[in-house]
Amino acid sequence: MRLRPRDRLLLVPAALCALLGTAVPAATASDGPQAGTSAEVARLFEEAAKATATYEKGRQVAEAQLTRAGRLQGLLVRQRRELAAVHDAVGGVARAQYRTGGPLALTEQLLLAKNPDELMRSQRLAWQVERAVNHLLGRARQAEQRFTAAEGKALAAWRELDVRREQLATIKRGIEMKLEAAQWQLQDEAQSSVAAGKCTGAVHLEESGEVPSGREWVTPVEQYELSAGFDSQGEHWAHRHTGQDFAVAIGTPVRSVGAGRVISVSCGGAFGIEIVVQHPDGYYSQYAHLAAVTVDQGEQVSTGQLIAQSGTTGNSTGPHLHFEVRLTPYLGSGVDPVGWLREHGVDV
Repeated sequence: MRLRPRDRLLLVPAALCALLGTAVPAATASDGPQAGTSAEVARLFEEAAKATATYEKGRQVAEAQLTRAGRLQGLLVRQRRELAAVHDAVGGVARAQYRTGGPLALTEQLLLAKNPDELMRSQRLAWQVERAVNHLLGRARQAEQRFTAAEGKALAAWRELDVRREQLATIKRGIEMKLEAAQWQLQDEAQSSVAAGKCTGAVHLEESGEVPSGREWVTPVEQYELSAGFDSQGEHWAHRHTGQDFAVAIGTPVRSVGAGRVISVSCGGAFGIEIVVQHPDGYYSQYAHLAAVTVDQGEQVSTGQLIAQSGTTGNSTGPHLHFEVRLTPYLGSGVDPVGWLREHGVDV
């Protein structure tokens, strides 16, 4: 019988185990405080996400208020100019009346009119002068009222903006401090499990966020920065890097990139806490340096299902997810995970 390359690779670890009298390690489970810590981290992640959304919404409202306050400031400048112009106009009329003798001189002109037409013209002139003065005074009062109202709104908008920013920032800082403490407690408990070589078993958490529907493949984490790539070199690896690292915070939800079956959950060694999932197309995905797992060995998982929380266990210099795509369940059969995901319609 002719074996395919993938089948030959599968025989190598099994043959080595037979020669050494050992078996492929399986996960061992135990009860411990990690379940509570995992749930607390997940809860705080959810709170942080909500606080961030609230903060972002508040920031947008604050920015709108800022824009509105800016418009009010511009309105104040224009109204000041208008008010000054009105005052100048009223002053000009008053000065003109003073130079011509005011209403008394106008009365004399009416009494000394030579004929009715001249009298009517003088009356019309008097009415026009009176109406102009009243109009200017009315404009002055309206401008003053608009000025006062706009000034009050502008000052209130600025005060509300400052208060809102401080309140939201305080809430966000408080949640982030609690989350950081819980994250490192989770990591410490995970590191203890790795040191003892004894996993705490699956921590079953409620799904948070939207599980992708109608998609066959997804990224293992939702928000991330790519760090060490496949086949890169570094002082922390005996050989070249065998996967793609996703820089994420401790406790970040890790999801199965596709449907499949969990064939191993293990603790200890360079990868710390790790999961390997077998997919129907014959490929395997590995998730390493975890802080907690949420699935059991042998469990069927769906695309995007929560399977773990990220960490920095094992040979890790900082919080991240080490992700591999393999031809077999074993180290050394990896392919470029970024290229593989891209071929399956997922851009990272």
